[in-house]
Amino acid sequence: MSDTPPAAPLTVLGPHHGGGRLADVLPSALAVLGVPGSADPLGLVPALAGVRRIAVLLVDGLGWYQLPTAAPYAPTLAGLAATVARPIIAGFPSTTPTSLVTLGTGVAPGAHGVLGFTVRVPGTDRVLTHTDWAADPSPLHWQPVPTQLERARAAGVTVTVVSRPEFGGSGLTLAANRGGDFRGAAGGDAVAAAMLAALAAGPGPTLVSGYHADLDRHGHLSGVDSAPWRVAATEVDALIARLVDGLPPDAALLVTADHGQLDIPADHRFDLDTDPRLRAGVRVVAGEARVRYLHVEEGAVDDVRAAWSEVLGDAARVRTRDEVVATGWFGPVPEEHLGRIGDVVVTCNDTYAVMASRTERPMASKLVAYHGSDTAAELTVPLLVVRG
Repeated sequence: MSDTPPAAPLTVLGPHHGGGRLADVLPSALAVLGVPGSADPLGLVPALAGVRRIAVLLVDGLGWYQLPTAAPYAPTLAGLAATVARPIIAGFPSTTPTSLVTLGTGVAPGAHGVLGFTVRVPGTDRVLTHTDWAADPSPLHWQPVPTQLERARAAGVTVTVVSRPEFGGSGLTLAANRGGDFRGAAGGDAVAAAMLAALAAGPGPTLVSGYHADLDRHGHLSGVDSAPWRVAATEVDALIARLVDGLPPDAALLVTADHGQLDIPADHRFDLDTDPRLRAGVRVVAGEARVRYLHVEEGAVDDVRAAWSEVLGDAARVRTRDEVVATGWFGPVPEEHLGRIGDVVVTCNDTYAVMASRTERPMASKLVAYHGSDTAAELTVPLLVVRG
């Protein structure tokens, strides 16, 4: 495996760690395709000279640190990881909605506004779950940044999005991938077939964006390197092998991910719904188990911060919104997006998590693996670049 990052998996990373970013993938792909005004921060243009068709596959949950674990069950992936892979940084929070929109827009989360798995809708006590988002709030208002797919289409590139059928027209799909023709495909074989068909359909510049979710799902439900996770890794390998084998001569495949995962032991789990110290002064809880956004009662920021710091100790960093924004992880955050971040932000260390057993979906506290925080294992994802 090339360019293995020196950080140990549980090391907390800063926003300037490493070179490439998930936000750089599509701008560099568009530069290869000749879209005017596209930067090439990943330096793909020289390596992909002559390429006129690009497929980008995002494998949910395939973090850089999962590659060695998957290798025994994914020989194609292992071979590519050893020769054509490099680590890039997904961004913070290291969670699917945020990363999908970061990939699709090519900008940091502060600008696009999808700042977590769940966030408070400012001015209300409503918590928006981005994966269940339909039309309220309006995706075009909630996520105002034009996507890289829209830029590509405006420049004459044929653009297709391949994802699970139920995601067609969802708020998250519109936020991340508007500008592409949507094709529903469930399962690795269907995703590969749809991506290859779209890649070969037209004579001109072509961009195909694909998404595959099963590895992440089995990691959450059963744990990384569990038997179901290994089966899912085998299926990911078959998907990638089929895409590689089917690439036209003037095409390239980019494979990346939205985050890694960490198994969370039972004795490393706090529950904010059963500990009155963690509920005192808190009006709305959002985020997810590894990164909590606490919207507090008026004047309660200092008390909430002190209580959470005392209860969690070294298991987490408890900071104000301003302090977290100042780290730079979100990039610049416009005023209209600041209220989506909690007054107090709790970022878990090591393999700790904060559950909400009564107020979130029942399964949310019963999962095995989680992500969202700023450790190397969660933030670092692979970028594989394969020419046809």
